[in-house]
Amino acid sequence: MRMFFMQPTAFSANFNVKPDINLRQYTAVFKETESTVLFQVIIFLIGLGVLSWSADKFVYGASALAKNYGVSPMLIGLTIVAMGSSAPEIVVSATASLNGNPDTAVGNALGSNITNIALVLGLTALIKPLLVSSSTLKRELPLVLIVTLIAVYFLSDQVLSYTEGLILITLFAIVIGTMAWLSFRVDKNDPLVSETEDEIPNDVPTINAIMWVIIGLVLLPLSAHFLVESAVYIAKYFGISDLVIGLTIIALGTSLPELAASIAGVLKGEDDLALGNIIGSNIFNILAVLAMPGLIIPGVIDADASTRDAYIMLGLTLLLFAFCFNLRGTRSINRYEGGIFVLIFLAYQYWLFA
Repeated sequence: MRMFFMQPTAFSANFNVKPDINLRQYTAVFKETESTVLFQVIIFLIGLGVLSWSADKFVYGASALAKNYGVSPMLIGLTIVAMGSSAPEIVVSATASLNGNPDTAVGNALGSNITNIALVLGLTALIKPLLVSSSTLKRELPLVLIVTLIAVYFLSDQVLSYTEGLILITLFAIVIGTMAWLSFRVDKNDPLVSETEDEIPNDVPTINAIMWVIIGLVLLPLSAHFLVESAVYIAKYFGISDLVIGLTIIALGTSLPELAASIAGVLKGEDDLALGNIIGSNIFNILAVLAMPGLIIPGVIDADASTRDAYIMLGLTLLLFAFCFNLRGTRSINRYEGGIFVLIFLAYQYWLFA
């Protein structure tokens, strides 16, 4: 009888102790994981801040250096400054591709273009309607539509090949060369000329300009590395795909400089420059940013990128084209149209996470 009562007692002791140990271990692991995620979020935000700051300083130094060596402000604006606005996306895309995350790179390219039109341009137009008066923009608007159609075609088979990446980067070089050539032929009365000249830094010593270029070149890839690593960790923790993380927080983060520049531009009455930053950024995002995964890690991409996101980007580009070249002949983007863009952006974000 004594043995009979001892066995349940021992069993009861084991029953009470083991779950308690398991619960403590589970709680400790959960807290450790939670702390790690919080740490990764902090790293992501710091990386994003350093990425934007270093890109801005790189453009500042490169523009000042070019001006000190006699390069025309219009040429600087159409090449160095224009490329600088897409520098964060280019470096992040290359870093993600090198790390074996091509979907993050593709998502960054498509998501940045969607964010630029739907959110950045939409919010800017809500603050102040945008007038489209520059002949330069009238050339670039059809160009952004053409390169968008090329991107949709390349992604339609759910494969981004090395050849397609090579074609995109070659087109990027051609566009830069063409813009440099056009900078010498642009109408001096074009409002974009004076607006661009105001954006070029003056009286910057050459040694300081070189210093900012070096700082930018060092911090851009370094910050991009930490940003991508933390973004991938956060995505896996919350069960989000690499594509969606590129389409959302990375795209939104790398588009913040365009948002700040566009809002500052319209508040100063520089409508052409604000719109030009967005159009130029979208052209470079397709030709340079999307080229990175094709050149570095060609292969199959997430099917949603070709069947959903590429067509959202195309639809927004067509809508931008329609708003800028409407039947009324006003060639402007008003607050109503800006509101439509913002609503589309919010609906798209809901669709991604629903």
